[in-house]
Amino acid sequence: MPRRSTNPCLLSFAGFATTAVVLYCTVSTIFSPPPVVDVPSSHPVFISSSSYFRDHHDREAPDATFYDDASVSYAFDRPVTDWDAKRREWLRLHPNFGGNGRETVVMVTGSQPGPCRNREGDHLLLRLFKNKVDYCRRHGIDLFYNTALLHPAMRSQWAKLPAIRAAMLAHPEAEWVWWVDSDAVFTDMDFELPLHRYRDHNLVVHGWPHLVYDARSWVSLNSGVFLIRNCQWSLDFMKVWAVMSPLSPDFDRWGQVLAAELKDKLFNVSDDQSALVYLLLKHRDQWGDKVFLESDYDLEAYWVAIVDRLENMTAKYAEVERRVDGLRRRHAEVVSRGYGRLREEQLATEEGAVSGPNGWHLPFMTHFTGCQPCNGAHNKMYTWKSCWEGMQRALHFADDQVLRDYGFRHSDLLSGDVHPLPFAGPSTA
Repeated sequence: MPRRSTNPCLLSFAGFATTAVVLYCTVSTIFSPPPVVDVPSSHPVFISSSSYFRDHHDREAPDATFYDDASVSYAFDRPVTDWDAKRREWLRLHPNFGGNGRETVVMVTGSQPGPCRNREGDHLLLRLFKNKVDYCRRHGIDLFYNTALLHPAMRSQWAKLPAIRAAMLAHPEAEWVWWVDSDAVFTDMDFELPLHRYRDHNLVVHGWPHLVYDARSWVSLNSGVFLIRNCQWSLDFMKVWAVMSPLSPDFDRWGQVLAAELKDKLFNVSDDQSALVYLLLKHRDQWGDKVFLESDYDLEAYWVAIVDRLENMTAKYAEVERRVDGLRRRHAEVVSRGYGRLREEQLATEEGAVSGPNGWHLPFMTHFTGCQPCNGAHNKMYTWKSCWEGMQRALHFADDQVLRDYGFRHSDLLSGDVHPLPFAGPSTA
């Protein structure tokens, strides 16, 4: 059952302004290439952990599909029409990839083409990538990690849209494409997306309706993590969204429009998050009914509110595991999702096991807004030490949830050293 999170945006508009600066510093450099790097671009990485692949991955139907149509292009600025019918026909010809009644998801994430300027940056990106690989392996989700700019004009935070669009065409078997910023960490490795909640929606974003429509705040939602359905509606929506991107000859003007419309936006650059809020404000009747603003769980949580509470969460979970038969039993990683569901059922009965600053439920994802692990140009609100230690703590915390199935855990959340778990189970370690 999704858990209710406390709204972290209950701030004064002065607080919104500070948050706005932090968020802009985050989204503006995810795909910005280093200014003085002359190296070839790395190749994208695709990892499959889907249970439905089995031995069918190399079998292609002899019938023609949209892949044989020269008019269908992966390029973001080349429209695709009648996509739902094209995808439906492909699935008819490839029934083994239909998901067996389960809505399939492909995760898309990535980083800039060249090496990081921050000396720890490439190491951190590797560990952040490992965190996503671990989650996807445990949940049967395919992962596409992109390091290429798929449209030369779509840099920085806008680079996600061409990658998502290309993933939709490359994965007609996937019902959902899940964008995850590189600096977001899965901190609840057992939590499963409640896709049944979104059956009538095509875009799922962490956000709060009253902050979008009443407060008109650019931080009323976060575009760093979202789900978008693989359908024609989504292709059309991204095309309209990109009207405010660098593809537009009016890009500079759009920055001024967004700054005027959104009360707490302090800079006049058109970014994807502000543009999304603007679309919902100005065209709610056209798009709003298909957009789900999710606040019942932490689709992405602000790291400053999380990292110092992780040990307390661990202690609370250990207490639950000591009381509930079966939760501490050793098991194969392949069945870990079943144990996760059993734990969630128990947590639903526990007082205080909710998300947010007053609860002790694990946040699904912790987002290191403003830390800029690759270029090191962190927001001045933080020190690099606080960002570095926060990421160490979150990554080790998540890794412990994986390592318990391999018989180990970290000595503490700031240490890379591990020690074996006793037979009695991790909660006594």
